[in-house]
Parts: sequence; structure tokens; C-alpha cells
Amino acid sequence: MTTCIQTLTGHKDRVWNVSWNPKGTILASCGSDRSIRLWKKEGDLWVNRAILNEAHVRTVRFVAWSPCGKNFASASFDATVNIWDCRNDDIECTATLEGHENEVKCVAWSPSGTFLATCSRDKSVWVWEIAEEDEYECVSVLPAHTQDVKRVVFHPCENIFASASYDNTIKLYKEDGDDWAAFSTLNGHESTVWGLAFDSEGQRLASCSDDCTVKIWQKYLPGNKENVPTPDNEPAWKCVATLSGFHNRTIYDIAWCPLSGAIATSCGDDAIRIFKEQPGCDKNAPVFDLILTIPQAHSEDVNSVDWNPTTLGLLASSSDDGTIKLWDFSSIF
Repeated sequence: MTTCIQTLTGHKDRVWNVSWNPKGTILASCGSDRSIRLWKKEGDLWVNRAILNEAHVRTVRFVAWSPCGKNFASASFDATVNIWDCRNDDIECTATLEGHENEVKCVAWSPSGTFLATCSRDKSVWVWEIAEEDEYECVSVLPAHTQDVKRVVFHPCENIFASASYDNTIKLYKEDGDDWAAFSTLNGHESTVWGLAFDSEGQRLASCSDDCTVKIWQKYLPGNKENVPTPDNEPAWKCVATLSGFHNRTIYDIAWCPLSGAIATSCGDDAIRIFKEQPGCDKNAPVFDLILTIPQAHSEDVNSVDWNPTTLGLLASSSDDGTIKLWDFSSIF
């Protein structure tokens, strides 16, 4: 049986984002109260072990862990990104990244830990390189979108990343000499693209939107036997599935579980939904079944979902209702 195993309280306003560290031992949360909270398990319960009050001067929109788990980055409506050292009990802000002209909506680390991508309401995506410890240099400013950029996410294995925007598109970027450049635009959504998630191998990308659909994009290499065109001899990402008719309001976030392959969505109808690919189906036309819906997962919009990377079926969610919930979905896998 699927259960909410714990509700975490403490934030004084909406909780925008939750993020597990790479070992799955710490959950970070952030919200409109300008705080970041770190939760750790003690016995059978998750407890609040650190509170970074006024981590920024405005809303903290997103928190992302470095691949080594020694640092995390926070993105804020104050137009900055802070880098935090959490190797000791005294968590310290070691760098502040400035330059965006408006609210920073998201931050993501490259799998090597060498680069950070940030995106903003100013319509731009920035790439930062870690020159030395606690020294971050902006190496590229990418004005690829025409509207507010909502999300950036790095490929799990390669130095490429994707961004999602209010302009209804997804862009893919790669290193281009000493710079970065967009190499592909994914069109298909009919409204704002809010969330993105790669699968564990980076062969597929899931996107969710204000148009109430989830789309699955698959990577095709040049010379592929399916004869999918690959312009400029670059890998092509083609939409191979659209999950429609399951959500009746905006889908704000999407998470692809590295352990089970399940996809979780968080929605403006207060619900969480879990999807799973049908076994044995054609990989070029996959079918994803809705295997579970939690109708009133929260009492208001669900803003964020994140699968624990080491514990099968453990999902964290956060909401406008100011709470974080932990769910055990292991029984359905």
C-alpha cells in the first residue's frame, strides 16, 4: 500500500523545491520564506537539521546538489545564485554568482561538477565554470529563448543540458570550443514548459507543460536505423510519446526515477501521478501507463517532486501549502 510516511513542516510559506543529495541521505527544501532547510533521517523520522534563514533577500526558487554532494547551489528571485559548503555542520555560503538581470528560476550542475547552468526571467541561460575551489567564472551567456526560462537540467553523463521556457520550447546546448551553443530546439508543447527530466542513461528526456501534457523525447544518433533526420550531423531528439488526458491543470514538475524508471508528476490540481512504461513495447513508440494517482497529495498546488536516488520508491514532494511530504511507493514496483 502506498502511504505518505511523513509530513515535514517548518517553512512559513510555499515550498518551491525539494532536492535529494546524491547519497539520498539529506533532503534540501527552499521556499518563499527565503529559507533553505536540510532534513536528515534520525531513527524512523526525517528531522530538520539545519535552517538557513534569509539565505537570499527574496524567494529561494531552486536548490541543486553538486555531484560530489559537498556543495549545493540555490537560485533566487533576488537575481543571484549562492554556493553553499555543507561538509561541516556550519554550512557556509562560499560564493555568490551575479549577473542575471531578473529572477533566477533554476540552477543545475554538470555530471562532472565542472559547470553550472542557470536560467532566469531575463530570458537568458548562463554557463559558469568552476575555475578553482569557490571561484566561478561565467563562460557563456545564451539568449536562446524569447521568454522567461523556467528550468535547466544537465544530461546525466555528458556535458550537454536542456532548458525549458515560457516560449513553449525546449533548447539543447553543448560545448562549442571555448563557448556553449544551442544545437537543437524541441517544439511540440502548446504552452509554457515547466519541467524537464532525463532518464538515468540520458537516452530520453521528459518534459511537462502548462498544456497539461507530458512529452517523451528520444535521442537518435546520426546514421540511426530508424532514418530519423539528424541536421548538421548532430544527435536528434524526437518526441516518441505524449501523455495527455491525465492532468487537468498545469504540470509544474517531473521526475524520472533512476532506480525504477517510473515518472512522477506534480500538478496544479494538488495531485501526484506515477507513470511507468509498458514492458516490451516498441522503444520508438513507447506506451506509458498511469499506475497511481494521489488526488489530494497536498491541499494546494504541488510544485516539486524528487525521487530519492538510493531508496526505491521514496519520493519527496512540496507544495504551496507550505509542507513537504515523503511517500513510499516501493510496493508498486
